[in-house]
This record gives sequence, C-alpha cells and structure tokens, in this order.
Amino acid sequence: MKLPEGDPAPSDGSLPASALAGLADVPLGFYVHVPFCSVRCGYCDFNTYTATELGGGGSQAAYADQAIAETVMAAGVLGRQEVETVFFGGGTPTRLPATDLVRMLGAISKQFGLVPGAEVTTEANPDSVTPDSLAQLRDGGFTRISFGMQSAVPHVLAVLDRTHDPERVPQAVAWARQAGFDQISLDLIYGTPGESIPDWQTSLDSALECSPDHVSAYSLIVEDGTPLARQVRTGVIPMPDEDDLADKYLLADETFSRAGLGWYEVSNWSRDNAARCRHNELYWTSANWWGIGPGAHSHIGGVRWWNVKHPTAYAGRLSAGESPALARETLDDETRTVERVLLEVRLRDGLPLAALDDSSRVDKQVADGLATVEGDRLVLTQSGRLLADGVVRDLLG
Repeated sequence: MKLPEGDPAPSDGSLPASALAGLADVPLGFYVHVPFCSVRCGYCDFNTYTATELGGGGSQAAYADQAIAETVMAAGVLGRQEVETVFFGGGTPTRLPATDLVRMLGAISKQFGLVPGAEVTTEANPDSVTPDSLAQLRDGGFTRISFGMQSAVPHVLAVLDRTHDPERVPQAVAWARQAGFDQISLDLIYGTPGESIPDWQTSLDSALECSPDHVSAYSLIVEDGTPLARQVRTGVIPMPDEDDLADKYLLADETFSRAGLGWYEVSNWSRDNAARCRHNELYWTSANWWGIGPGAHSHIGGVRWWNVKHPTAYAGRLSAGESPALARETLDDETRTVERVLLEVRLRDGLPLAALDDSSRVDKQVADGLATVEGDRLVLTQSGRLLADGVVRDLLG
C-alpha cells in the first residue's frame, strides 16, 4: 500500500473550520485499523505486518493504548458527537486480545458516545477466535462480526496463503451465534488461479450453509508489489481471466438471490436492509469517518487525510503528543462529484439523477441495458454491475 502525496497535515491534527461546519448533521463513524497478522497473504496489499516485521514502538502489546491516544486526540478536534458505526479492520483485529479491542471501543464510547443501536463490527479470521473471545467481544459491545472465509476449497486457500481449515468457518460462525452477535458476515474471494467453477460453487454453498446475514464477494485483484504479482509476472500462476471473473460473479449473484440474499452494493449481499453493513454505507455515501491507526484514512467535511504508515512511526508521533496524520487534501466540488458518482452508482439504492449534469448519458446506459431509472435514481442492472467501471466513465464523460 502506497500512500498518496497530499499537503502536509498540522501536527496538532486540527481541521479547517469549513470541515467542521455542519458536523452534527452528517453521520460519523470510526474505523480502527489493527495492522497485525500471523501470516502475510500473498495477494494482500493492505498495510499489515507480522511480528517479525515490527520494531521499536510498533508492538502489539502497546497498540491499544496508542489507538486510545489517537481517539482522545480526535475528540479534541471534533468535540463530542455520537458515533453511528465503528469498524475494526486490518490486518486481523482478533490477533489482539479481546480485552484490548473492548478497551479501544470503550474509549470511542467514552470520548464521543454511541448512538442507540450503533453498529460495531470486527473482522476476524476463523482461526483467530474462540468461544471465550467471542463472548468477551459481544459482552464488550460488539454487535457484528465479519469472518474472512475467502474459500471453502483447500487448494484455493493454499494459493491465497490462508491458514485456516475450511471446517473452522462453520464452527466459528456457530460460536458467534452462541455469543449473541446480531449480524454475521462472510467474506469470499473469487478468481483465484486454479479455482474452477465447481470450486467456486462449493464455496458459495458452504457459505450459505452457515446461514450468514451478509456476504461480500470480491474478485481477486493482482496488486503490484505483492508475492502474487511476482508469481504472475514470472509465469508461476496465470493472471485471473476477465471472462472467468464475470461468470463467477453471475454465479454468486444467482446463488445468493435464490437463498434470499439481495445485492445492495455491487459486491455485497444481505438478508434484508437491517443486515447491510452500515459502516461501509458511510464510505459509499461520503459521510464522515475518522480512521484510527497506522496508514488509516479519514474524511471529515470534505477534508481527507491519512496517517503515517508504519506502526513504529505511528507510535512515535503519539508518544510525542503529535497527530499521526501524515498528509491531507481538501476535495474540490468536481472531485466530490466524481467520487459520488463512482461510489453511489454501485448501490442498489442507486445514484440520484440530480448528481449528473448530462441526462443524455443516462439514456445511453438505459438503452444499452446497463441501468434502469427508478424514480429519481439510476440503478445498475446485473449486466451493468459487471461493467460498473465503464458505466461510471460514460456517465462522467
């Protein structure tokens, strides 16, 4: 993961008055990045570290206190505003003790307050939880858990460098149900080299046997600089095939639909509106969120910033009483419009037609069978979802 350039961020973390104006009128979420993993997966481009890659102040044991320090700093910048969603991502958040995750959530609750019924999610690997740790998380205020299943086929998991046994997934889901989690999500990846259509169907069926409330399914992307990219470049494994990816997306959509899971974003399906990931909806609708942790990105009132990338540098900034923010940018109206179209066109709720300047571009998408007009919104068809990036380019001209 390479951070963008941007402009220097102030050492006290302050934001311009324009970003803070109307803060109470826009939903606020927190993303807490936990950058630790037991093994670095070959396809992963996220800002993650194994224990052997850390040094200095970047220790797992000290991390909760560092994240709490940034939370206190955030409260000094934003003031008190109740938080609607909190999402712990990574890395593998559940590499940390459940007590640490609960403490970090407690700091957000203490400094800001949580709205009644707030959504609090953690990502987890199936082999990084136990019945006891899940019970501690649920008792500590977590309401939703997202398990990184990826595949149910051993040879596919091996290519992805995933370490869990497929049988651990239904076991972890059962434990989470017993602990009382309101919502359980499963993440899947399709298009792994060597994955056949029957392999993918096996993964889909295995996921549905767990009766999840929500499923995410993403095509495998070969990111520059990853071990997977090097394997593709040297011919060890083939590049994912676009036609194969399209076939697998259609198979996923049809399989989930038959099971009662409806799409609400191009790569996400839920049992009903209540099971949608409300935190991700904040991102997709350009609301406000503060990202805690090394390399985490934030957006408040049209100002976007990102923290220093390495855990040691992050710890050093906070120990010196400085903001961990490395750089930031203020989004102009054109950029905000482009991003709105890019994100909201992917939603089942659709893109408001008022967000577009040229209605003739809408007519073309409808004529081509890529979208429909539902009331005052443009909604992608199944074919349009397969070509969402192209639809965005056409809409923006």
